[in-house]
Amino acid sequence: MAKKAFMLVVASLLTASLLIIGCSSDNDEGADATDDASEVGTLEFNANGEDFVRQGFVSKDGWSVTFDHVYITLSNITAYQTDPPYDAHEDGKVEVKLDGIHTVDLAEGDETAAPIFVGEISDAATGHYNTIFWRMDRADSGPSAGYSLVMIGIAEKDGHVEDFSIKIDSICRYSCGEYVGDERKGILSEGSTADMEMTFHFDHLFGDADIPADDELNLGALGFEALLEMPEGGDPDINMAELHLGHVGEGHCFCECE
Repeated sequence: MAKKAFMLVVASLLTASLLIIGCSSDNDEGADATDDASEVGTLEFNANGEDFVRQGFVSKDGWSVTFDHVYITLSNITAYQTDPPYDAHEDGKVEVKLDGIHTVDLAEGDETAAPIFVGEISDAATGHYNTIFWRMDRADSGPSAGYSLVMIGIAEKDGHVEDFSIKIDSICRYSCGEYVGDERKGILSEGSTADMEMTFHFDHLFGDADIPADDELNLGALGFEALLEMPEGGDPDINMAELHLGHVGEGHCFCECE
């Protein structure tokens, strides 16, 4: 009886060992699959001027502004997977770059239009892209040639109507962390499509009459009249980096301009 009991114990230990080895093997295969560089999806880059551009607004100095065109030129668009999540001065462990210079019209479409498609990378490695970099650059051709930002539209105040074309030639570099909003973006799984959004807050330039005049945003914004009177190409005394035009949703970016 003692010998039989001993054999049963040995058999039980062997079975448990095999189960542990089997589980360990399965976990290793799963880790290898997750890290497999062959797992790819499509990383899509979009630019969003938000409702201020699509629907119009009233500036902090009382002008009702609507846009016909808002041309912005973007280059060096690069998404990263970083760990720890974000450092404006560090490159990520995984990097994908959208080649070329891209001019888009943020006012394209109707009042309910989606963000504007800029480009995509169809063979991006899977994972969480939690950092994005881009340059607001000067266009080399087209309706905004020589400028990085051109805003064309109509403004009205107290019965006076003003056709405007505001042109800015500043080159700005934006380094941003993860998108901040109602949904998470940049999470790419095999065979799927993930969105990386570059968001532009034009109320930071014009101000917003719907919030108090002493709100921090309005105190820092230029207002419509100051932008209208600005020399073509921009005022050298105005630091575009301090106006915080570029965001990722509501997330702020580190910015340098020249």
